[in-house]
Amino acid sequence: MKISFFKVKLGKRFPLAISRGVRYDSENIFLKLEKEGITAWGEAAPGSTEGASTAAAVQQILESFISKGIEGESIQSLYDRARADQIPPCAYVALDTALWDWTAKKAGLPLYKLLGFSKPHTPTSVTIGINPPEVVKERVPLLLDGTTVKSLKIKLGSPEGLKADKAMFDQVVESTKVYDVKLRVDANGGWDVSEAQHMMQWLANRKVDYIEQPLKEGEEDNLKYLFRDRPLPIYVDESCRFAENIPRFAAHVDGVNMKLMKCGGITEALRIIATARAHGLKTMIGCMSESSVAIAAAAAVSGGIDHIDLDSHYNLAPDPSHGAPMVDGVTLPPDKPGHGAELNKEFYA
Repeated sequence: MKISFFKVKLGKRFPLAISRGVRYDSENIFLKLEKEGITAWGEAAPGSTEGASTAAAVQQILESFISKGIEGESIQSLYDRARADQIPPCAYVALDTALWDWTAKKAGLPLYKLLGFSKPHTPTSVTIGINPPEVVKERVPLLLDGTTVKSLKIKLGSPEGLKADKAMFDQVVESTKVYDVKLRVDANGGWDVSEAQHMMQWLANRKVDYIEQPLKEGEEDNLKYLFRDRPLPIYVDESCRFAENIPRFAAHVDGVNMKLMKCGGITEALRIIATARAHGLKTMIGCMSESSVAIAAAAAVSGGIDHIDLDSHYNLAPDPSHGAPMVDGVTLPPDKPGHGAELNKEFYA
């Protein structure tokens, strides 16, 4: 087995502003795994909140883990070892997804079929970050014109308060009148309980589909105050990193959002899906600053997911990889062995 690493800068069309700050261009690690004449790919998006803040840190962590030996172990046992060793999920995900890609290619199957999922058919949301109304007015046509996008996720929880949130959302409503799109909201933990209660009713009156992460990570015990008589379905994102988190808040949410960078890969994503279903919850899958490689890996499980937010690669200028196109609003994995995506050769040849 040969494993190589490549650092690639990802430039964004538009910076993404959320309640915790603004995300600009980033540098990701791409992992190339070669074995038995088969080449597989994985990707890691560093994150300061996820335990590895730079591409260099991700590579160092993975090289150290791999140096201890990975041949002959199952994908699941390697993942469990990584968790026991406290490997940051946003680093380990590159190896986990590459191993799954290799396994599916070895079997001659698209990864989604190997995992037992149908091809995804649920359209992805496309995200618009926190912006003043005048920027929203310009941004919405740039995001939607000439596309098949069917839903827009609006980031709220502005540091400037609820007045700014409402002004932005009102502009989104006005700017999307000529488009046939659904509206969803992600507060990224930007509200307290009273603000969330007020905004959920305000947004429900404007026909929003659901609210995501209304309260900060760590305030899960307060979700019960929002869940009772809730006017909108509640999903948690930052509060759900691993399957074992779910029982704590399962009685007070409608669903959970998983991200491969947050949980460490497909191995844990499968466990999250199973645990959520066991608790009668719906599921969502999202992304961070990722190219088509990580998005295609996530798309391989999205046939079993209720809501999809696999759109970060559409905001890259350019996407350094390929393999997760939008078809009629849906982010699709290609019908070929593996997860179907790879880094473009100019970035590693």
